Amino acid sequence: VQLQASGGGLVQTGNSLRLTCAASGRTFSINVMGWFRQAPGKEREFVAAFSRSDGSTFYADSVRGRFTVSRDNANRKMYLQMNSLKFEDTAVYYCASRLRDGIRYNQYDYDYWGQGTEVTVSS
Repeated sequence: VQLQASGGGLVQTGNSLRLTCAASGRTFSINVMGWFRQAPGKEREFVAAFSRSDGSTFYADSVRGRFTVSRDNANRKMYLQMNSLKFEDTAVYYCASRLRDGIRYNQYDYDYWGQGTEVTVSS
């Protein structure tokens, strides 16, 4: 499985941005796809994820209500719509996939990772 994240950039506080994760390879084996982020000097943290088996989605408290994760099965893509962006959303965002079922919040429970895409929110 190969994952490629894109869509990052520089935006002002309150604006929106949509990230895209394109998957290729043995994507049929993926059960969970998610987004993580890592701010400068901080550990990588869970942002959002969805389960392909039951369609459930989960969000970190810090982004719930502002971010929406969605998928395009036909094109094997996952999106992260980020609205009402805050300065503290500034980070490198990574997409990840997990082969086993069940959404997990720990990065070590994910099997494949894309390269990061940088999001900078200016005040």
